Amino acid sequence: MSASKGFYSKPWCLVSPGSRGIGLALVRHLLRTTRAPVVATMRATTSRLVLREEKFREECLRNFDGEDFEDAGARLHVIPTDVRRILHVEKNISQITTTEAAEQFRINVIGPLLQMKHFSSFLPRQSTRMTNSDDDHQLQGLPSEHSVFAVMSARVGSTTDNRSGGWYSYRASKAGVTSIARTFDKELQMTRGNKAMCVALHPGTVKTDFSKEYRSQYEKRGATISPAESAEALVNVVNKLTKRERGLFFDWLGNEVPP
Repeated sequence: MSASKGFYSKPWCLVSPGSRGIGLALVRHLLRTTRAPVVATMRATTSRLVLREEKFREECLRNFDGEDFEDAGARLHVIPTDVRRILHVEKNISQITTTEAAEQFRINVIGPLLQMKHFSSFLPRQSTRMTNSDDDHQLQGLPSEHSVFAVMSARVGSTTDNRSGGWYSYRASKAGVTSIARTFDKELQMTRGNKAMCVALHPGTVKTDFSKEYRSQYEKRGATISPAESAEALVNVVNKLTKRERGLFFDWLGNEVPP
């Protein structure tokens, strides 16, 4: 779809996936604090029931995996945020397996890459108008001057901040996420100007099923947060981004994480 001069793009939000944990918390937060339609991808019927029981005002629930994003991209005008993660923890190099390492890269790196590929054409162009007096209320709780494509990384993916070692394949895959976010932002800067940007985000140590086996040391010093707290903080970070911060990596408090 080409954008003519003065073309106005109505805001949408996409959370992928929105089945549980941080993703579901993001969906709930966006629906409470914004007026724009919210689209969530789901992997579990239980989450679909939760959404229906809460009578969310907008639903578009589908199962996306791999090349299915191509069909999704043909149907939706949205800004995707990927929060899919999988964790295999290797304490030493002898524990690396081809299958588990490849799985982490498939989910943490290839997944976001496919979303970038199939959804990038729906991000606003340089000539797109981001506001419209008749629909300004839909921008409530969202950035008003640009769209943000946010991918979920993790602080352990920071090479500079690697103090303890271990976690080989997960660290490497999350470093890859930060790298592709920066690279994709460079492309957006050339093709979309300041109307669209990409950043990487660290959600904190969140109390979810994903982290329960590894977060005890953080819980002892009160350094864990709930999915709802993480979601609210991440949206606040995204809403405060300026063009000078495009392509960077931020934690849930808005602090830049070194690559």
